[in-house]
Amino acid sequence: MATRKIYGWVAAIVIFIVLMIVTPTIPQSQEYHDFADQRTLFLGIPNTLNVISNFPFLLVGIVGLVLCHYGNYFSLRLEGELWGWSCFFVGVAAVAFGSSYYHLMPNDARLVWDRLPMTIAFTSIMAIFVIERIDERTGKKSLIPLVMAGILSILYWRFFDDLRPYAVVQFAPCIIIPLMAVILPPMYTHSTYWLWAAVFYLLAKIEEAADKPIYKWTHHIVSGHTLKHLCAAMVPVFLTLMLAKRSIEPERKSLLQTWQIYWLRIREGQFEGERMECEYSAAATTV
Repeated sequence: MATRKIYGWVAAIVIFIVLMIVTPTIPQSQEYHDFADQRTLFLGIPNTLNVISNFPFLLVGIVGLVLCHYGNYFSLRLEGELWGWSCFFVGVAAVAFGSSYYHLMPNDARLVWDRLPMTIAFTSIMAIFVIERIDERTGKKSLIPLVMAGILSILYWRFFDDLRPYAVVQFAPCIIIPLMAVILPPMYTHSTYWLWAAVFYLLAKIEEAADKPIYKWTHHIVSGHTLKHLCAAMVPVFLTLMLAKRSIEPERKSLLQTWQIYWLRIREGQFEGERMECEYSAAATTV
């Protein structure tokens, strides 16, 4: 088992190095800061809706962090789980401050503080998933290295104007976590909440990309970036609900296995119905 873990880490590092060699640098486009909705609507707050739409992150982050530690409401059994989810909710709450600070005056220097808390949340989730789906000890040990890797990806971008490491940190969990959620047996029930969280994050990225078209389609009422904030805030909402509802999974079947069993039952039901229909037709013919 230890050898396999070492091989896994070595393979991941080698793949990352190869990607850094064969792919071109990705500089930060200055057009990124040119958001559709730049209105000052009230209280003299520039880019008002893009700023205040970060408030849900603060609310969900604080609620989640309190429930992690107050009477262990989430019934976190492992130390690694407690630290992982605590880092996640701290990152979520910090998004409200970092993103609001950035949107008051969008530029590269402030964008660091927007991306930093999101990176902490992303990397914490990866460690949590390793704890729940692979091995508690490995996941616990990987928490700090993963968070540090995320922070380093931000610093690398800031000093070398290259987004490639940050892109890996941001998008790798979006691919790996849904796959792991489907393929690997869960420790807890309510695994589908992971997929709902992934769906809302994907929707948020689509809204971010369609910032200006959405602003036009809504007749300048709301922009895609504002909706992106609201949809992205639904990710920790679903994960908080999952923590509140879940219990130990007695059978530990993966979602893929569960879907296969469900599909087989549907097929068996169809086959049984066709068989009874044939028997009825045969009896009617005999009569």
